[in-house]
Amino acid sequence: MRVERMERIDADLLEAVGRLIPQLTTNHPPPDAVALQALLDAPGSQLLAVRAPNGRIEGLLTLVVYRVPTGVRARIEDVVVDAAARRRGLGQALVQEALRRAREAGANGVALTSNPRRQAANRLYQKMGFRRWQTNLYFYPFED
Repeated sequence: MRVERMERIDADLLEAVGRLIPQLTTNHPPPDAVALQALLDAPGSQLLAVRAPNGRIEGLLTLVVYRVPTGVRARIEDVVVDAAARRRGLGQALVQEALRRAREAGANGVALTSNPRRQAANRLYQKMGFRRWQTNLYFYPFED
């Protein structure tokens, strides 16, 4: 397996996004090519993909690194590994590469959120050394 930063859209990436995002959420459709290109072009955002030995993209993760007055922050978002490829270390490989890149960018740590129902993912994050923070997470939704 190998983890790489996706820098251009191709048929493999479009297929993977169409297959993987519905496994992550049913609240948002997979991005189209325009939205996907906007992600790839966004300063501070990195779309990482893990490929199986046959070259198929089996997982995705977005790393966001940004600066605030108190330092450099990093977040991991939208981690998903194909259901048929789970329990093979692909998610761990994605997260490890994101951690490496965040450290290299000067972040003092990496934040992520995970739905409590995703028990295997939560166990993985704890096993990898993520600590659960006691904080209030707020979200302000914009209505359409």
